[in-house]
Amino acid sequence: MLKSLFSGVSGLQSSQVAMDIESNNIANVNTVGYKYSRANFSDLLAQTRAIATAPQGQLGGKNPVQVGLGSTVGSATRIFSQGSIQNSDKNTDVAIQGDGFFVISPDGGNSYKYTRAGDFKFDAGGNFVDNNGFITQGWLRDPDTGKVDSTSPIQDINIPPGLTTPASPTSEIVLKANLNSGPFVENFSPAYEIDNAGTVTDKNGTAVSSGDIGVMFNPSGEAFSLKDGQGVDVSYDGGATSTTYLYDGTTTPLPAGSFRTMKDLTDLIRTDVTAVSAGATVVVDNAGKISINNEAAGTDLNIVITAYSDPANGVVENVRFTTGIKALESFLPQGSPGSTSFSQSFNAATHGSGIDVFDSLGTKHTVQTAFRKVSSNQWNITITVPEPSEISTIIPRNQKTGSITFNNDGSLSSVNPGNISFTANNGSKENQTINLSFGTANKFDGMTSFDSKSSTSGISQDGFTGGDLVGIRIDQSGTLVGSFSNGRSFGLAQIAMAKFTNNEGLGAEGGNVYIQTANSGDPIIGTAATAGRGFIQSSALEASNVDLSRALTQLIIIQRGFQANGKTITTSDQLLQTLIGLKN
Repeated sequence: MLKSLFSGVSGLQSSQVAMDIESNNIANVNTVGYKYSRANFSDLLAQTRAIATAPQGQLGGKNPVQVGLGSTVGSATRIFSQGSIQNSDKNTDVAIQGDGFFVISPDGGNSYKYTRAGDFKFDAGGNFVDNNGFITQGWLRDPDTGKVDSTSPIQDINIPPGLTTPASPTSEIVLKANLNSGPFVENFSPAYEIDNAGTVTDKNGTAVSSGDIGVMFNPSGEAFSLKDGQGVDVSYDGGATSTTYLYDGTTTPLPAGSFRTMKDLTDLIRTDVTAVSAGATVVVDNAGKISINNEAAGTDLNIVITAYSDPANGVVENVRFTTGIKALESFLPQGSPGSTSFSQSFNAATHGSGIDVFDSLGTKHTVQTAFRKVSSNQWNITITVPEPSEISTIIPRNQKTGSITFNNDGSLSSVNPGNISFTANNGSKENQTINLSFGTANKFDGMTSFDSKSSTSGISQDGFTGGDLVGIRIDQSGTLVGSFSNGRSFGLAQIAMAKFTNNEGLGAEGGNVYIQTANSGDPIIGTAATAGRGFIQSSALEASNVDLSRALTQLIIIQRGFQANGKTITTSDQLLQTLIGLKN
């Protein structure tokens, strides 16, 4: 008789434990990152009144006769299902979507605790802490490499208040652009100036190469596209005698009467003009026009120009070139003011890009890069910095020239120079090497030369001036990205995450904190979104996974179970009363 009493008592005790667990779940319905628990009932050891017997002959077997002795709560299982993600207005709030735990420490990393509650903040010392004051663990930025190494041991995340970043001098300029290889261009500039002595200079008065006329353009941006053997017949005495000027883009040295560059052509014209009128001058002005001046005393010039062709050898008239030169056709009386004729302008395809770079003091300087087409697959490069800065050992010291060539598929062939040595002359570090990353040879990852508009698709550099920390945000990898007053942003630290073989084996310690136990397994620590660890969402918190509808329903079930077990006790009591009454 007493067995039923004790079974009822065990049922009451089990229901009470289940009630305690469920009431705790409901109490934590609004606790950030909370995971609800479930009571698991199990029966107690049964009393065996008769053992089972096997079938014998014609007699069947018998089952055992056992009387249960009640129930107990065998375990409490914590359910680690995903809680809903709730957005917040605090940029240091973080939520985990998936498996894993944040790692926190109360003693500088000597011991670790784990939590799903990501309502972190910075304390007065710059420590990244939870509501218990435990410091979040992770990896810090290496000041030497500027990288966050997630393979190193974890440590307290601390970002000192008033953090500043020193100036970083530019070490590389990356340029991605196309230089138009086609017969029509939008960007062009006049040919270099050539004086009457035949000296070719740029706008700064520096002697340069005048470029191949075969790849030059008329005032409308249309290429002359001269072929070998094309040219013009020119007479300076009204047609009595004439000279043929023929383009030759390949033969070296040039045959007599042939030209390739603007200097070649003006030298031919000058020789023939001065042979007729000794005082005449032939120059190329700053508009790229060939001019013939006969204001000095000499002989009248009667210039007649006609197109040249040689059908027998397959040479046809080059209309654009003829039109450009024919503009010189004129009667120029000797010794008469204004006795000058001009060709149309000869222009070269050009393109330019500019970017600000920084010296070791963080001072900004503009680097201008100008490209000018000089042959079918080659462009000259002129790099200029503002004075008193220097990038060259020869005058002008604020300018450096070079060239860039392309393959016949438009890919980059070679670039020179590959870098510049920059000296700002303002007290910053001298001879600052800045690499010019214009692409990889034989590839299309940088500079190209296709038949499309010259344009810059990307230009960047890696230097910056000093700045103060003005804000922090957290990305999906758990990286704390600092934004500085100089416009730069980079990772300052990264939050570590731990994964366990058996989450249910973790021990709860209060304050939304778990600890490792013998049955949880060792923590596997790494970054978010790797090796089965969940993603991190910033400005968000994971809500409790308690389902109120389930919890309230469970309360009803527990209550009914408690009532039923109470009824067992009262019924057993009535039976005892009846037994006692037999004596009377």
